Amino acid sequence: MSTPLFDHNRVILCHFDSYSTALVFARYGASILAPAPLPASAAPMPAPAEVAVHHEPEMVFDALAAQFGLDPAKLNPDDDFEAWMASDDGPIRIHLVRFATLDAPKEAIEPIGGVFKPISEMRGMPMIELNLMRQVFNQIMGGG
Repeated sequence: MSTPLFDHNRVILCHFDSYSTALVFARYGASILAPAPLPASAAPMPAPAEVAVHHEPEMVFDALAAQFGLDPAKLNPDDDFEAWMASDDGPIRIHLVRFATLDAPKEAIEPIGGVFKPISEMRGMPMIELNLMRQVFNQIMGGG
């Protein structure tokens, strides 16, 4: 990871086509979390009482767009999504960003080793990430 900000944050990038109800996740090797998978010690936790400044979504989205060369105008942060993981180095906030494009922008994530995959093609992923995808799926399909 190129910035310490990502020691405490990860991002799930996805695309949802409301017409076909197709939901796909950006996958990088064996993880859907950018810019790196969770540490082995990670476990779900409730949101902390106070959110540290290094967990603020705007900072994370700006850093992600800069690091991955993504167009911020084509990204929609999902402010209603909330997931936290405890780790040996402190809490990690999981952010959700949806691409605001007609189709999933394959060309935007290919340079960073990403491909778009539906949840049905995610067998074999770490259980913690499968549970995060289920949380995203439930939120988006539930109208969030």
